[in-house]
Amino acid sequence: MTPEELADLAHLRRARDLMDRDYAQPLDVPAMARAALMSPAHFSRTFRAAYGETPYSYLMTRRIERAKALLRQGMSVTDTCVTVGCTSLGSFSSRFTEIVGETPSAYRAHDHRHLEAVPSCVSKVATRPKRTRATSAAEAGVRAAAPSRIEEASDGSVRLRSSHDSHRDHDVHPRPRPRPGPRLLP
Repeated sequence: MTPEELADLAHLRRARDLMDRDYAQPLDVPAMARAALMSPAHFSRTFRAAYGETPYSYLMTRRIERAKALLRQGMSVTDTCVTVGCTSLGSFSSRFTEIVGETPSAYRAHDHRHLEAVPSCVSKVATRPKRTRATSAAEAGVRAAAPSRIEEASDGSVRLRSSHDSHRDHDVHPRPRPRPGPRLLP
């Protein structure tokens, strides 16, 4: 690893620590990039390369992790949403359902007494939301945004086609070309 890459990792850790510490604050990519002493585009690229997810995705996973702890303590869903820094209850519920696999209300209704005897540091790790490729909005059925662009490979992986792959749509159902009419002589 080059000295520049090591310096970038140190700056990325500073931004990740900011997200862990100030998750309830209104954070956006430019603010996180400032903490990492990088431009927003470079920060997003290097963060994703280093940690395997976008900065916003990491922030939302941390917020959902904190929300799970608050819901286990019996806090209402609305209060939890505001406490962890989300401004939209609908977006919070959708993201919670996408990551956890059930709605915040259903998660809150569960009996969590089995976690009371476990130290909080262990409980935090054991109940941490796991973000994997299988936890995509398409597979969870949360959003049906552009379902025609979602492909499932034979190995079970899911891929979102880019606009560069749009030629495939034309291969499936080619448009009929107009036939040339008779040529008229002058």
